[in-house]
Amino acid sequence: MKKYLVFCAGLCVVLAFSSCKSKESAYRKAYDQAKAQEATSATTSDYDDSPVVTPFVEKPVTSGTVTDNSDNVAVRSENLTVVNGSGLKAYSVVVGSFSVKSNAENLVERLRASGYDAQLAYNASRDMYRVVASTFDSKSSAVQSRDRLRNTYPDAWLLFYGR
Repeated sequence: MKKYLVFCAGLCVVLAFSSCKSKESAYRKAYDQAKAQEATSATTSDYDDSPVVTPFVEKPVTSGTVTDNSDNVAVRSENLTVVNGSGLKAYSVVVGSFSVKSNAENLVERLRASGYDAQLAYNASRDMYRVVASTFDSKSSAVQSRDRLRNTYPDAWLLFYGR
């Protein structure tokens, strides 16, 4: 019985190795076919190597005014309660959001040390403390301030505080 099991196992091993043998001729045939197709496509190319020239047209400036792009800037609106600060105006620049009050207070202190009139506000519906670096009456001023603050705080965003 033991000899029979060893014989069957040996037969299975032999069959397994012989059936997994790669057929080099099949690979060679596919390789030759791909090379032939590549050679025919290279000779019948529609490639034009002449340069493309776009004419340069000079137009005079029709207006010297600069448009204000602050209308295209996204603004988020939230109901907030000022925790620490002098009060929020219509548009504010938020540089940090924290669920832990002490973390938010640390950022407020760093901003105040850097010369900003930083404030701390609380959003009860989201249970988040918002760190406001600056606050303005006009949206364009807030956009300019946000753009300057993004050098240090890349995730700075605008908040509309409707009171």
